[in-house]
Amino acid sequence: MTSNPLHSSPSVNPGVAGLLLAAGGGRRLGGRPKALLEHRGGLLVDHAVRVLRDGGCGPVHVVLGAAADDVRAGAELSGCAVTVNPEWTEGMGSSLRAGLAALAGTGADAVVVLLVDQPGIGAGAVARVRSAYRSRTSLAAASYAGERGHPVMFGADLWADISAGAVGDQGARAYLREHRDAITLVECSDVAQAYDIDTAEDLSHLE
Repeated sequence: MTSNPLHSSPSVNPGVAGLLLAAGGGRRLGGRPKALLEHRGGLLVDHAVRVLRDGGCGPVHVVLGAAADDVRAGAELSGCAVTVNPEWTEGMGSSLRAGLAALAGTGADAVVVLLVDQPGIGAGAVARVRSAYRSRTSLAAASYAGERGHPVMFGADLWADISAGAVGDQGARAYLREHRDAITLVECSDVAQAYDIDTAEDLSHLE
């Protein structure tokens, strides 16, 4: 394993995959899919894919939903495994289930999950959370001043139980609450900001 996880590549350490949840329709943004928002000269989905890769995760899996055809046409997703979640309107839980199902059987030992609407979380935070991997039962999350946030890392042996509880907009929240004592919290407030792009006011965070 490379001693600098920020610059490790999938070919060096294929055990920890990246999973980007990018299916949301942006209801509170007037129906503007978040993956298609512009940030730093490209699309928000492209930015998030780079964050996972630069943080040392690979391969990168992306779950699309709202305007999936437009995202595919406009984004640079070469090298990513793309899953389209037909049930994206049911909430984040369905996208997490779809992503974990796509990862099953790939040989990945763990996955770092990132949300497309948190551009303040960069490769430094991803690398820190990824470096908490110890085994296929690893469970880790970034923390901000002691509060659990994203990204999160799930060892592969946990995926079935996480999927079983991923309903509605909860994602893995219920599982993480039930297993809070098993979570390795990785402080990231010095390298990331965990804001969401949810409303028109939040668009000011985009560059």
